[in-house]
Amino acid sequence: MALRHALLAALLDRELSGYQLTKLFDLDVSSFWHAASQQLYVDLAKLEADGLLTGHEVVQQGRPNKRVFRLTHAGLDELTRFTLAPTKPTSIRDDLLVKAYAARAADPGKLAAQLEQRAEQSRTKAQYLAEQLARLLEGRSEEEYLRTAENIGPYLAGTRGRMYEEEQAAWCSWAAAALRGR
Repeated sequence: MALRHALLAALLDRELSGYQLTKLFDLDVSSFWHAASQQLYVDLAKLEADGLLTGHEVVQQGRPNKRVFRLTHAGLDELTRFTLAPTKPTSIRDDLLVKAYAARAADPGKLAAQLEQRAEQSRTKAQYLAEQLARLLEGRSEEEYLRTAENIGPYLAGTRGRMYEEEQAAWCSWAAAALRGR
């Protein structure tokens, strides 16, 4: 997958500015895709040049004008093609896991502290995602939402992100305890 597909997916149901997309990628989308704001702006320009997005300026009072982007029909077609293509298995690339793998070379207390810090970050992110999921439900049960909502994609991805962060927090706490117990 390329960043372009994550951007197209983020713009599926709404138009957003580059700033709004940066915030979305920093929080909600970060569970499954990381991108620096500079990357986002470069890819937005490419997607617009390729005719997959269209952008227009919105005049604001008392604030600088902003440029918002919307998916085009060609962008929707590209996103549809992407969803139909076979998916490759995911592999984890995490420097903290490399450090855990190399635990014999590490200071156990310092590595445990890093693991505990990551556990706390993951708990905070899981809580944030749980709040976002509750906001999407708007008081409906999950069953009702999944049956009736127009677009369940953000809920599906957000739930996976929450589950991932919860598992990450549990593993980090477990690994830190193992190191501290030695």
